[in-house]
Amino acid sequence: MLTIAIDDEAFRELLQTLQSRLQDMTPAMTGIGAEMESRVSRRFETRTDPTGKPWEKWADATDKSYPRPGTPAAIKAGRSGNARLLDRYGDMLQGLSYQAEAGSVRVGFDQSYASFHEFGTRRMPRRSLLMAAPEAGTLAPDDERAVLDVLSDFLFQE
Repeated sequence: MLTIAIDDEAFRELLQTLQSRLQDMTPAMTGIGAEMESRVSRRFETRTDPTGKPWEKWADATDKSYPRPGTPAAIKAGRSGNARLLDRYGDMLQGLSYQAEAGSVRVGFDQSYASFHEFGTRRMPRRSLLMAAPEAGTLAPDDERAVLDVLSDFLFQE
């Protein structure tokens, strides 16, 4: 008679470790938040959406009324703009942050007008920062891979 014995102790230990880590995923959520914040911040520099597509330029009217140093628009506003698309005064980028909890993370801006850029309007083209498809709430493939990498590192760390 043939007898086969399976020692599943290592497998059981791995499952216990995974189960323990799943109880509080705050470290993983913090890692995801930091990664996404960094990616979104870089989009201000590259002027591209999450899929790498360049943002559309300003409309002529916006360009003409931009508050560059010494212009009437700057004097009226009481400060000059920095001539960067989506970052007129730096307020939106400065308001980028994330909040991590045990089972979720929120990444976004504290400026209410950020949603106009993310989704676009009738008069303004979409210049997305967070999502590849905001209506569907999906990430770009590169962002999705980065999130999965953070989760994998968290779950399978030694």
